[in-house]
Amino acid sequence: MLARCLEHSQRILSRKSNVPSLYLGRKHISPQRFISSSPGPIGKGKYAWSRGIGFVAFAGATIYVFDRQFNASSIGRNLRTLYTGALVAVDYKMNFKPGHMDNITALHERVAERLYNLLVENGGLYIKIGQALAANTAVLPAPFQSRFSKLFDDAPQVPYADIERVFIAELGKPPTGEDGIFEEFEERAVASASVAQVHRAKLKGPAGANDPGRWVAVKVQKPDVSMQVEWDLAAYRAIMWMYENWFFDLPVYFLVDFISSHLRLELDFLNEARNAQRTAALIASEPQLAGKVYVPKVYDEFTTGKVMTAEYIDGVKLSDRRAIRRLLDGASTSSSAHGPDPDPAAIPNWDGSASPSYSSKPLRGGARSIMETLVSLFSVQIFQWGFVHCDPHPGNIIIRRRVPSNEPQLVLIDHGLYVTMPDDLRRDYARLWKGLLGGDMKEVREVAHGWGIGKESLDLLASGVLLKPWRSTERRNNGAGKKELDPYEKSLIMKEKLRQFLTDTERFPKALVFLGRNMRMVQGNNQALGSPVNRVKVIGHWASRSLATAANLSLSQRLREYWHHATYVIVIFALDVAFWLSKVRRWARGGSGVSFEDELEQEMRRFSKENLGIELDENAFLA
Repeated sequence: MLARCLEHSQRILSRKSNVPSLYLGRKHISPQRFISSSPGPIGKGKYAWSRGIGFVAFAGATIYVFDRQFNASSIGRNLRTLYTGALVAVDYKMNFKPGHMDNITALHERVAERLYNLLVENGGLYIKIGQALAANTAVLPAPFQSRFSKLFDDAPQVPYADIERVFIAELGKPPTGEDGIFEEFEERAVASASVAQVHRAKLKGPAGANDPGRWVAVKVQKPDVSMQVEWDLAAYRAIMWMYENWFFDLPVYFLVDFISSHLRLELDFLNEARNAQRTAALIASEPQLAGKVYVPKVYDEFTTGKVMTAEYIDGVKLSDRRAIRRLLDGASTSSSAHGPDPDPAAIPNWDGSASPSYSSKPLRGGARSIMETLVSLFSVQIFQWGFVHCDPHPGNIIIRRRVPSNEPQLVLIDHGLYVTMPDDLRRDYARLWKGLLGGDMKEVREVAHGWGIGKESLDLLASGVLLKPWRSTERRNNGAGKKELDPYEKSLIMKEKLRQFLTDTERFPKALVFLGRNMRMVQGNNQALGSPVNRVKVIGHWASRSLATAANLSLSQRLREYWHHATYVIVIFALDVAFWLSKVRRWARGGSGVSFEDELEQEMRRFSKENLGIELDENAFLA
């Protein structure tokens, strides 16, 4: 452009003044000779800069399209995670200081909102990680408790076409049709979670059209999850490392491998099928549970790593309190596990026969029978089998009526998340429970030391295990007269308590994280039904009994353990007296007083405030 302008100017000047072209000696020199055919230094820089911007934009657009279309947005999710994680860390570093005490509540609000939005926007495994955090939000500031509780809501369903593609890829045939596997397959899911959704289907076969035994539940993994999982876990690992080493100096990274491995297993539906079948066999071998607890049959021929087919169970979910109350009272209608108020002719298939049974009689044993079975089930899993279902929230427990006994039967579903306890951990956990309830401080100190827990944290360990306030004798009066703490002081105390608690992370049993989750949910289920059983007593009984009935004991050892168990039963009678006194007080108030679990919760909230500086939400222990 510049060359053309100079040439045009030269022609004009030549015409007006008849001035010839420049001469140097006898040599003719055209003005164009002074115009380079390539850009100068400034032109080169501009050209290179614009070319670089264009290349970066093109590469970014290509990566974005590839990531979105072929990589399930995994790279974008990771960048969003790292950005949010860094933003949260910087916000805390800059504003969590004594001089900013008035703004600390607002700081917690901002951080809780950012993390919640990140988990929901990323979805998939992030919801699972968020639910694991939500199970521990009782020790986090109030904004986290209110936000993260929403993560247990049903996740959005993915389109049926996506589910059908996964189904065909896994089983080699479509769900229905001439070459299909099932006679019917409902396109709308009956339940949708973070990583999978469940559809109802009917098996092909000669049985009658109305045979409920032909209906199955088909759990199909959402299509993007398998591509996202390793990216998501890598981001989780990076964030935990940064928080421990750069920002907060808290021992959190040591749990990453353990939690990641269990999240991977939860995505393997063949593993879930094996867990369900093993649990069913263990239940059948325990006389106190056989018949009272049921695990749906798994159809191996229609089960793969991403598709699991199991017997479809109609019943009342423990989370549906109104339907549970109707079942207990023997009302004329009830609610199935997948919808309210069905027609009486469609009442759940309680007895497993070809035609549904229906009874308007109150359920024999009532809420007490349900909770005795539930608490015993998870106590046996922990202390006797060492194979523990770690997701017993009320949506995973279905109640149905047994005929003709009219007794409740618990149906346990969703067997993806289990932990296996080594024998020494199972034995030590039983010793801890027995020592705490029997007042054997030597036993408690030995177990805590073996787990790498500081001696200053015995009260915290005991209260966390029992989910009831517990103080050693020498500390019972230390909480009196303490001043009210501000948010900054509360957070410092909580941080210091965590450091004291985990003095040796190498020795700390990582399975305790999931066991604590299990115990909190069991307590919440008991509390939701009005505390019909003394949960602490039932668990303590199974802990002591497991020590007395352990394998490989000599005769003298077994006799000694039975003697200790008999002594423990007598000592624990005092706890049972407290439980029944609570019942009497409630009855004297016309049933309007607080339940036993409610009293324990109130005491736990006072204990946490006095000793840890933690304000527990009023629903912290509900499942």
